[in-house]
Amino acid sequence: MLPGLLPLQSGAATPWDDANAQTRRFIRQTMQEQRIPGLQIAVVKDGRVVLSDALGLANVENDVATTPTTRFPLNSATKSFTGVAMAQLADAGRVDLEAPLSRYLDDLPEAWRSVRVRQLLAHTSGLPDILDARGLLGGGSEQDAWNAVAALPVEAPAGQRFMYNQTNYVLLARIIARQSGVPYAQYLQQGQFAAAGMPRTTFGDSYDLVAGAATMYSYAPRGTDAPDAAPRLSHWFYDMPPTLWAGGGILTTADDVAQWMVALSQQRLLPRRSMTRMWRAERLNDGTDGSWAAGWPVLGTVPDLQVGGMGGARAAFIVYPERGLAVVVLTNLVGANPQRFIPTIAGFYAPPQVSRAARPSPAGSPR
Repeated sequence: MLPGLLPLQSGAATPWDDANAQTRRFIRQTMQEQRIPGLQIAVVKDGRVVLSDALGLANVENDVATTPTTRFPLNSATKSFTGVAMAQLADAGRVDLEAPLSRYLDDLPEAWRSVRVRQLLAHTSGLPDILDARGLLGGGSEQDAWNAVAALPVEAPAGQRFMYNQTNYVLLARIIARQSGVPYAQYLQQGQFAAAGMPRTTFGDSYDLVAGAATMYSYAPRGTDAPDAAPRLSHWFYDMPPTLWAGGGILTTADDVAQWMVALSQQRLLPRRSMTRMWRAERLNDGTDGSWAAGWPVLGTVPDLQVGGMGGARAAFIVYPERGLAVVVLTNLVGANPQRFIPTIAGFYAPPQVSRAARPSPAGSPR
């Protein structure tokens, strides 16, 4: 049995039976209302996986059911894993998050050299984006895209404002590889996937042949549809080359992400002080807090802290450190936006608390 998975006997009552029942009813209703083909959910409470479920279809046209081992893309929620990787390197003394990029990377444009590492994690670097509406800049190879973005002016002075872009995480992957001595994907495999017990977690996109991967869908109109055409379920393809893996490349299951949450709560990946620092919003030049911490969006601080990961408008997880709670929902529908309904699920297990002056404990730690 995986660590952190509660060894329940069939029919045995648990403190979470009511919350689990409410969640299952709510999830089925939400799937019906939003016409979500397939979904996985996992809930971690006080260091235990108290709910794990897989519903619907991983592939509609072939009537393939979603199972606990079906792989779903995290897309941009991958950035939280990159945040943990950088926190691990910082904890080991291999990276100073306050240092300029020039300490770790050579051949940077002059205007980029003074940007701090933490500003990459929090999207306050002001750097231009390596992606545009059509994908990688320049319409060519990954190297062509890098050459194109490096030639662009910065969008804003570092630390001036929050500006989401993928260039930040391309650079973070390079720092991780250089300071760890192994490629980005290998560092995550060793330092997080293996350490947390995540056997189904890998990297790829919808063009890769990944065993057990869910098919992605959307109700968005096609470019050839008439303006008054009725919405219809269609395939959704996305391209995530290795250059962009640190910002959006993970394929995984809700159970694997839940085990990652358990490992965080048990301080097997990071000490508590490092998690507290990782989840602290990046301060802007004017003294206000930015929208992100170190790899994690800060989704709220009132009535208590809420941090998480969101990806592709179809996958999300939210951690409520002061409630000892984390909720993971992965779907195969673009536009499902589970971060919008996860707070309702969280309320079934632990109502919002008034923030305490004490330092928040990591998700799942005993209080």
